[in-house]
Amino acid sequence: MPYSLQNSRLAAKHSMSQNSPQKICFATHNLSKVYITGDIEVHALRNVTLEIFDGESVVLLGPSGSGKSTLLNILGGIDRPSSGRVNFRGRDLTACTESELTQFRRQNVGFVFQFYNLIPSLTARENVEIVTEISDYPMLAEEALHLVGLSERIDHFPAQLSGGEQQRVAIARAIAKRPGVLLCDEPTGALDSKTGVGVLDAIARVGAELGTTVAIITHNAVIADMADRVMSFADGHVVGIKKNTVRAPALGLQW
Repeated sequence: MPYSLQNSRLAAKHSMSQNSPQKICFATHNLSKVYITGDIEVHALRNVTLEIFDGESVVLLGPSGSGKSTLLNILGGIDRPSSGRVNFRGRDLTACTESELTQFRRQNVGFVFQFYNLIPSLTARENVEIVTEISDYPMLAEEALHLVGLSERIDHFPAQLSGGEQQRVAIARAIAKRPGVLLCDEPTGALDSKTGVGVLDAIARVGAELGTTVAIITHNAVIADMADRVMSFADGHVVGIKKNTVRAPALGLQW
């Protein structure tokens, strides 16, 4: 049976979150990142202080090199800042060892990147099961694929899937371990506009259904309207934060 989520249900969940006290998921303070190559210093982030709340969706906008991906990598425990602090639900990630960061990523964070990184010799189900086998409380691969509208493609190999379908498998893989956070770096960058909208819709629906905190780097204006807040970046700084007081619903695609 195809997965469908009514816009009224999304609106109700959003209304509930608006009326409840907001708990902080991520908090950064004077976060900076400098990459050094020989005598050249590149300041990717400059004293970034911000908060991202539990259950909200945030879009990071800005030109290439403005610091969006660097911030996402630090939030996800892939990279470390040069200075400043980043806290996850009160836990100081900058004080964690590499082993502790690995556990943090495994238990709390799902990643979706521009390129799908699926294993060609495995079916959609098997690509998702790779994650469920190392997770403490995973959902079934079939359930995760159902959430992104791929129930009918579960036993297909990547070569038998379109680009948008492959990206939705990647989303299913990311959410199968039930992460509290979903970090998406240009998830539609390799897709055409129409297919990209479908992928963004899948991310929005999953976030609403699971109550996941979602941060997305994208140049697609549609997802900006669907997010709770839009953070604009330039030259390593946050130059603006816009709150969508009335969040646009998911696009209502039927799978």
